[in-house]
Amino acid sequence: MEKLNYAVLEKTGYSGFVLKDAPIRVLQFGEGNFMRAFVDYFFDVSNEKAGWNGKVALVQPIAQGLTQLINEQEGLYTLYLRGSENGEKVDEKRVISSCACCLNPYEASDFDRIMEIAASDDLDIIASNTTEAGIAYDPACRFADRPAASFPGKLTQVLYHRFEAGKGGIVVLSCELIDNNGKELLACVNRYIDQWGLSDDFRKWVNGENIFCSTLVDRIVPGRIRDPKEVEELEKVNGYTDPLTDVGEIFGVWIIEGPAGLEDRLPFKKAGVNVHVVPDVMPYKHRKVRILNGAHTGFVLGAYLSGQDIVRDCMHNDSIAGFMNKMLYDEVIPTLDLDKDDLLHFAAAVKDRFNNPFVNHELMSISLNSTSKWKARNMPSFLKYIELNGKLPVCLTMSLAAYIAFYSNDIQELTDAGLVCKRPKGNTYTVNDDRWALEFFYTHREDTEEALVKAVLGNRQMWDQDLNAIDGLTAAVTADLKMIREKGAEAAYQNCL
Repeated sequence: MEKLNYAVLEKTGYSGFVLKDAPIRVLQFGEGNFMRAFVDYFFDVSNEKAGWNGKVALVQPIAQGLTQLINEQEGLYTLYLRGSENGEKVDEKRVISSCACCLNPYEASDFDRIMEIAASDDLDIIASNTTEAGIAYDPACRFADRPAASFPGKLTQVLYHRFEAGKGGIVVLSCELIDNNGKELLACVNRYIDQWGLSDDFRKWVNGENIFCSTLVDRIVPGRIRDPKEVEELEKVNGYTDPLTDVGEIFGVWIIEGPAGLEDRLPFKKAGVNVHVVPDVMPYKHRKVRILNGAHTGFVLGAYLSGQDIVRDCMHNDSIAGFMNKMLYDEVIPTLDLDKDDLLHFAAAVKDRFNNPFVNHELMSISLNSTSKWKARNMPSFLKYIELNGKLPVCLTMSLAAYIAFYSNDIQELTDAGLVCKRPKGNTYTVNDDRWALEFFYTHREDTEEALVKAVLGNRQMWDQDLNAIDGLTAAVTADLKMIREKGAEAAYQNCL
């Protein structure tokens, strides 16, 4: 069977949208699964729905990557968006044709081609996802390097070439998973301007003519289909092989921080996709962390102790799902400073996302580093609820007790792999976290519930404060912990409803 390209696709009789020729309007650093299932998908839909008429030139950010394979397929690849919407199973296939090519800057000819695109009148956007470590200043980079080793160094080279060609500024959309990603990227570029002794005029152009946007990205991208039999069946249906096949969840939202008017410059609003330009991305960061991530951390530890193993099954358990919903709607959403309809819509999508029939999201994988996760994801909602209401939030308090129960349930031993505990149904499990946290629970393994709770809540290394000072919390968490141990976590969750 032939590999996917335009000629092969035409022979299969594919009837979906395809755009073969268009000017390169985006230079994208990052050619991995996430960017192709997210950013390039949105540009592809913009071509179809908004007549954007643009292509993306992908740039391989490190020396090894997908350049050869992407170019063999002429930039085409198959994307499956899978999940649950309004309780219904969704499995959508789309051949993405928004990518023109992939370039390896470590090849001399490709480096020259990148600079040629940088100076093009058509170029309007640079997008990036070079992992969390990608936005970092490396003083070893030199202006004469072809290319600079760091991504900010490469970007500085690209921008300088565009400036020297007398072209206008562009929009930089940073998708790396760090706070203020756009601002951090611009700060790195300015450091290279200093280090390399580039002109003040260039500095003014970078900072005044270009728009560096911090963005928040939200789509789970498993990336590939792991079952060889399913791959074989899909190839028969499609009529081609495609080693670049990509898989993402059906839900996806991209929040872009930018000035007034940027929404009209970008194609997404006209295309009707779930991409939004806002003046400040942080409230949306809080929305994601406290609702989506906070829901995970809030219920999975107790759910695991109750006998559950994957997230999807939890959504079919009335006690666990009810606990999660009460926590989100009664205790988390009222603490957030965004439009309530927007928050309710986002929360409504959470159960669908957790109920994804295509993803077996294991509770134990979510449990990793739950000490810092509860602090970052759940404690802000917990403290804000108390501030607003003058009382303890029932479900968030129970989730704190479930955290303690998970880390202390019939502790067997502390090994190099982690803290080995025993589940109520008999099997052992290994808690993974910072070593100091595991050693703390191991040290307190013989404590009574009262002593353990007091020690945990009073651990300033965990919470940056003594939570025992919150009126009634020590007694409430102790009672919840006893209930989990005596009646089981599911019954304890049900008691919150």
